[in-house]
Amino acid sequence: MVTEQIKPTERKPSPPKVKQYTGEVVYIYAFDVAYDMTRQPVRELLGQPVAQFAVDASKRSPRQLFFYKPQMVRLPPMERIGPRGPIRVERAVKLLPVGAISITVRVPFAVNHVEDLVAFHDLQFNNGSLHDEMRRLAEEVVGELKSHYVRPHPQLIEEEAYTVFCVASPLMTEEGEAISAENWFQSHRRQVAALLTQEPDIARLSKQESDESTGRYLSYYENDLVVVDWDAALIIDEPQDVDETLYLMELANLQLAELEAYDRILDNALDRSYRDLGERGLRSRGDILRELRELRIDLARFNDELSNITKFFGDWHLARIYEKIALRFHLGDWHRTIDGKLKTLDDLYQLLKHDQTNRWMMILEATIVLLFIIDLVILVMGLKGR
Repeated sequence: MVTEQIKPTERKPSPPKVKQYTGEVVYIYAFDVAYDMTRQPVRELLGQPVAQFAVDASKRSPRQLFFYKPQMVRLPPMERIGPRGPIRVERAVKLLPVGAISITVRVPFAVNHVEDLVAFHDLQFNNGSLHDEMRRLAEEVVGELKSHYVRPHPQLIEEEAYTVFCVASPLMTEEGEAISAENWFQSHRRQVAALLTQEPDIARLSKQESDESTGRYLSYYENDLVVVDWDAALIIDEPQDVDETLYLMELANLQLAELEAYDRILDNALDRSYRDLGERGLRSRGDILRELRELRIDLARFNDELSNITKFFGDWHLARIYEKIALRFHLGDWHRTIDGKLKTLDDLYQLLKHDQTNRWMMILEATIVLLFIIDLVILVMGLKGR
């Protein structure tokens, strides 16, 4: 009788434990506050000097790297009581020529587990929330810059918010050994997914959702990693190298907010045009045609400025990160939807233009016939008078 030897089940070695996660949570708020902004420079805002924003170039950035540089002001830091005790809140405001502002807030952290960062998603203070404070700050900015804005909104529109968890690298074990960021990610993928989706109970998260929410990630060096999701992102990198990626995410978030505003303008214009065309006599076709022509010109300029503030070149890795963010934000779908509405608006303009041309042609033909009749009447009356 041959006895089979059963091999003991091989257990996978547990991933090395990170001693501590340190870094900062960056909250990005994009507000569309006006139709446009004048090109007069702003010297001071909320008592602080305004300067041109500049990105500190990292070691992987080429010399020809280009970013749009908006006007920016850094506000004095605030001290608040957060979910884990006293925290220091740093704020910065960027002014963009398309009638928008972007507010970034930085809050430092030091936690023992990734899931401890879930509490920082919707940051609550002992006297309120970060969201409410940033809306009040945006209202103060708009109130002070009212003379610089063209057709400001009567009230603040809902903002586009994005949260970025920036973890300082390299990740170190309790024994003081460095861990590859990508290896750490593969062994902590479910925890990262719970963090990005704001899920406090990791066990409830399905593998499918875990894979989906963390499916768009990139790594350049052994010690860096970027994971992009719809509502939040995770960056593991050296603190001095995160600013470029953060600014890229800020621009993409701003682009989403402006595309939503752009879409609202088009919806209102189309609804008004359909209503005016259906209710004859309220306004002349000439007035509608003039309004459509002005709107087409304004929206073309708006689209050009929006494209200008979100274009960059010179770094293929940043281009890949932007591509991931654009896919998560569905920016391509927004552009296609807006292009379709612009085409509808253009068709209405061409239809009205063609209709107006036909009307003028009919008037011209009627005038010619009338002149011909008058000429015949004069000729007949002249013959009778002889």
